[in-house]
This record gives sequence, structure tokens and C-alpha cells, in this order.
Amino acid sequence: MAKRVGKWVESAGERVDILTGVDLAIKQGESVGVVGTSGSGKSTLLGLLAGLDRPSDGEIELDGRCLSGLDEDALARLRAQTVGFVFQSFQLLPSFTALENVMLPLELAGRLDDAQDRARQMLARVGLGHRLGHYPRQLSGGEQQRVALARAFVTVPAILFADEPTGNLDNRTSQTVIDMLFDLNHEHRTTLVLVTHDARLASRCDRLIRLEAGRILES
Repeated sequence: MAKRVGKWVESAGERVDILTGVDLAIKQGESVGVVGTSGSGKSTLLGLLAGLDRPSDGEIELDGRCLSGLDEDALARLRAQTVGFVFQSFQLLPSFTALENVMLPLELAGRLDDAQDRARQMLARVGLGHRLGHYPRQLSGGEQQRVALARAFVTVPAILFADEPTGNLDNRTSQTVIDMLFDLNHEHRTTLVLVTHDARLASRCDRLIRLEAGRILES
């Protein structure tokens, strides 16, 4: 939930507003697509809702907890327990193999016994069962995106945030990923919040939110 959220930065001595007065409530198990032109504040909003950044103004609640009252350690624990995130830039660890990247969130959550098996299963599900030992530099952009998706899915998070999750995928793989997202949503009541330009993905969401110049125009 976002309550009158604003985000601004200083540039050349002037304040630049990225988001202004954003109010947004998302129900558990809902799928929400965030759409709008480039530069409208979509990725910034996603990062704020996930607790990856702090607003300049207003309040964010994540899984019923107000984020402004949490220090960085508590915020990191809440994200680890609750959130999966797919970054537009993938954010894979370059010194880890595909398998190790997907195992990481399970290991951080203390799930050591089944981390490798679950990571293998998830990479196979995104069509990368044959690339387990490859490092990010050895993978194409589309393959890196699928590793990032597997990493986000592997913990079966309560809330999944994804920034252009099909942006680097071919049509066939894109459809597979879309189906996976909504399988997760339907089977586990995972809340989905997705920034997307993909019409197929947007059409599957329960609700669309349109941002323009940092403000919500439609919801």
C-alpha cells in the first residue's frame, strides 16, 4: 500500500519530482500491471513498493508493515521472507553460476537442505536445465532474464515484483514466463505487481494502473 507517496531527487541544484502523491492499495493475491510511457516513474514505484528504496514523502506498507519504522536489517529480513523481485537489469552475481544464483535466496532464508534441488527444478522449468553451470557472462540476455525469473520464483514469495519480466525474451519463452507468473498467482495466491509494455502480460492482470509524469491517471 502506498499513501501519498512522493519521490524526488536533486539535480544541478534543483528538485526533480519522479513520483507525486501516489495512493495505491493492492489486495493479497491480486495481479496488477503498471503501465505508462518511459520516464513516467514505473520502475521507481516498483522499487519503493518492494522496499528497495525509501520515499521522499508518504508511507509504504509491505505485507501489512509500515516500512518507515524499519531499519535496514529489519527491512532486508522482511524482503527475504516476503518478496521476489525481477530487475530489468537482471542483477545476477557474475561470480555465481546460474544454479548458484537461483540457490542464493533459499540459502539466505536458511533452506539449505533442498536449495539445490529446488533451484535445479526451477531452472529446468524456465528451459535452462542444460545451463546450470554457466556464468552470467556465458548466457544471452534472454537466458539471464530467465535465471533472474527462476531466482524470483524459487522461494514461492508472497509478493512478486517484476520490472519488464518478458522484455528480453522471444515470443515462445515469453508466453511460458507469462504462464508461470499466473500459475504462481493462482496456485499460491502470490500477489503480482508487474511493470510491463507486453500487451499479452497486461491483459492477464486483474487490474492496470497507468502512470504519467509520476502520477496515477487510471486504476
